[in-house]
Amino acid sequence: MASKRILVVDDEVGIRELLRDILQDEGYDVVLAEHAAAARAIRLHERPDIVLLDIWMPDCDGISLLKEWGNGGLLTMPVVMMSGHGTIDTAVEATRLGAFDFLEKPIALQKLLKTVAAALKHSEQLPKSEMSLANLGKSPIITALKERLEKIVVSANHSPSPVLLIGMKGCGSELCARFLQSPNTPWLQLTEFNQLASAPLDILESIRDGLLYISEVSELNRTEQKGLLLLITKAEKYNVRVVCCTSENLLRLQAEALFDHNLLQVLSAVSLRIPALNEHKEDIPDLAIAIANLQLELADVEYREFDIAALNSLRNAEWPGDLAQLDAVVRNLIQTSLGKKITLEDVHRVLHQFDDAKMSGSITADDALQANSTDDAGLNVPLNSQLLDQPLREARDDFERLYFEYHMKDAASNMSKLAEIAGLERTHLYRKLKQLGIKIKG
Repeated sequence: MASKRILVVDDEVGIRELLRDILQDEGYDVVLAEHAAAARAIRLHERPDIVLLDIWMPDCDGISLLKEWGNGGLLTMPVVMMSGHGTIDTAVEATRLGAFDFLEKPIALQKLLKTVAAALKHSEQLPKSEMSLANLGKSPIITALKERLEKIVVSANHSPSPVLLIGMKGCGSELCARFLQSPNTPWLQLTEFNQLASAPLDILESIRDGLLYISEVSELNRTEQKGLLLLITKAEKYNVRVVCCTSENLLRLQAEALFDHNLLQVLSAVSLRIPALNEHKEDIPDLAIAIANLQLELADVEYREFDIAALNSLRNAEWPGDLAQLDAVVRNLIQTSLGKKITLEDVHRVLHQFDDAKMSGSITADDALQANSTDDAGLNVPLNSQLLDQPLREARDDFERLYFEYHMKDAASNMSKLAEIAGLERTHLYRKLKQLGIKIKG
């Protein structure tokens, strides 16, 4: 079994080396840092099993570094604070911020070893680290989101009202929902919705005092929506918080009789829009580093440092897939980059890897401009300059209308076959056809 790794952070060289010698004699692997900046750099590249952290240092005090790690989602190991001028107030503050214990200098040998052993035992019981709301960013728009979520948490002391989170797919809605979850309480992400229609109260019973999370509430059919409404009306009795998310315009779906009016009214009472990643690009460098650190901790993947140009390129890119796309790109870069650092060229390679791919059956803009106005069946095919001159939304609707009309003929109006061709659930297919004004033949 590999030796446990201990990071010792102290600006006094004599104390650092004494602690190193003692701990190495006990069989531990010891890393030394002479100040907070060195400790910060080491933590970015690895996760020590525990940290012995001095409070009083010239560049940045230990309490501030502890708080920084906690806010950045990096406090995933026990930290033992050390001080030669310790006070009760300082020890209490350190514990409040997440420190495991507090040692006063000069540190007695047995006290040191006992505390280290207890911290290591505690480390084994800690849950795996994961992406959290703290990683989402520090920009003003994200800070405001966090403050609003905190207000919702405080209001839960009276009753946990349902919450609707609105944002594009991949925007990090689950991070916000996790923030609303009380510590050490049940969590259920509902993926099979039929129980909402058949036994909604059984769901509440299974997560009493916990949180129910639905990642896309617009996917529910009308019967399931009625079941969710009933569940929400009974949730207070079970002390269950219901958090629903959507990337769809629920008001429009309601107007089209595809979403229950009463359910929307209940969900809209407490609703928040989650900003798209493109709205807070200044957070992208820190997000990329946080994702890379998670790969180190969760998958034991070697940490890869980004050079400045690479981080700037990520920040300036467009992210139609939002946080989920950034996560995939960073994972790709870590796994496929060849150098010691991830470079600008690596980022360009991954961001543009599909640009030159000639997909089988794909149609380029030039192909579209050269297409005939009718196909062999005589259907109108608006793949021409008139289509491309339209605003994007209208052009997309025209193309989707053409797509479904073409395949409805091929599927002989069989909805199951059409759903399979389009790769959609039947509920989504019916909704889409109604939205496009396409009549379904009986």
